[in-house]
Amino acid sequence: MVTVLFRIDRRSGTAVYVQLIQQVRQAVRMGRLRPGDQLPTAREVAERTGINPNTVLRAYRELEVAGLVEPRQGSGTFVREHLPPLPADVAELRRELAEWVSRARHAGLDPSDIQALVTEVAAEQEAQHV
Repeated sequence: MVTVLFRIDRRSGTAVYVQLIQQVRQAVRMGRLRPGDQLPTAREVAERTGINPNTVLRAYRELEVAGLVEPRQGSGTFVREHLPPLPADVAELRRELAEWVSRARHAGLDPSDIQALVTEVAAEQEAQHV
């Protein structure tokens, strides 16, 4: 089983089950999870993160409805399919983003501030392209 380390930010304003969904989708998109990889059990995630197992099950059900994972009776939950591939220049974009995050940290922003800023700018860009 591939280990997925879920990180829960209770101050983010994003529902915990949505954070889990986003983290699984990101792990699949970045290739850290591949079709056939098994997700940790709801109990394991709950114990590691201190959240209710029902919250984990809700996230897993949403991922199943989206077609990204499939439960197998008595075996667990497994990644079902790939997300569309990222553009070829993602490595360069990642490097630039890492530099920007480093500058933001030196400017005094914490991870939540950085995430909020990126989300806000991305939403503004999306609104301009609609």
